[in-house]
Amino acid sequence: MIKDSLISKPTIKNRSLSARLHIPIISFLLFFLANSTTAQEQIIIESQYLKCNDTVLVFTPSNVNEKSPTLFLLHGWSGAYSDWSSKTDIQKVSDKFGFRIITPDGFYNSWYLNNVDTNKMQWRTFFDKELYPKMKERYNLDAKRTFITGLSMGGHGAINIFIDDTTRFRAAGSMSGVLNLQDTRLKKTQMNEVLGTYSPENSLFDSSSAINRLDSIKGSEKMMVISCGAQDGLVKSAKDFAERCNQMEIANTLIISPGNHTWDYWIFALDLHLFLFKKHLNE
Repeated sequence: MIKDSLISKPTIKNRSLSARLHIPIISFLLFFLANSTTAQEQIIIESQYLKCNDTVLVFTPSNVNEKSPTLFLLHGWSGAYSDWSSKTDIQKVSDKFGFRIITPDGFYNSWYLNNVDTNKMQWRTFFDKELYPKMKERYNLDAKRTFITGLSMGGHGAINIFIDDTTRFRAAGSMSGVLNLQDTRLKKTQMNEVLGTYSPENSLFDSSSAINRLDSIKGSEKMMVISCGAQDGLVKSAKDFAERCNQMEIANTLIISPGNHTWDYWIFALDLHLFLFKKHLNE
């Protein structure tokens, strides 16, 4: 049995990417955080594509078995890998729904995209060539039992990663997601660090938006759960995305309920997504 004293739970606060680049280079190390019922794992991946390390927290349900499903859960802008676990009891959520939950670091402002400057962070390639393969190997992931979702910037990331290769997932979700990058107030002040200076001539803001990438999965029967609070400024993004899916006969569930761009809503939405994913899995 692993003892609590082995390592304490990380309490890393939000900070800029540059401040986190000084983490010592560690090659895929694994630590265990003891829990009363099961182990929480902290995995550090040395990445050639991120140009730094990525820290990943993995929460395994107490009743885990070879058929247990897996959820990749992405955080939002200005966040870190510990966001979800610092705002709610992710181990309790994992036990409740029976999902292994993986929370990688999307960093403060990556948008889960490849930076236009190839010498900087290539997050999408990191997921494709490092994160997903390592998680698949370690946990024997079954694509039919693997899901992905996230909040805000992470909702954008989750849907874009799903569109990249739907064969890796059973379904995907977005909570208050920026599904059209034209809809975020950060496009001129933060996203310029990833996609270059915002202007009508910079086509990357359109071509990188999930809503404009649906042609590649036209007619897909794999479910996407799109949820947003009715009082959230991004509710239009959710509605427009669902309408585009309907036009292209892509399976989707749109849920608009009371709520704003807050952790109260996202904690509620996580339960909602996992409930629907589990129901979809059982069907």
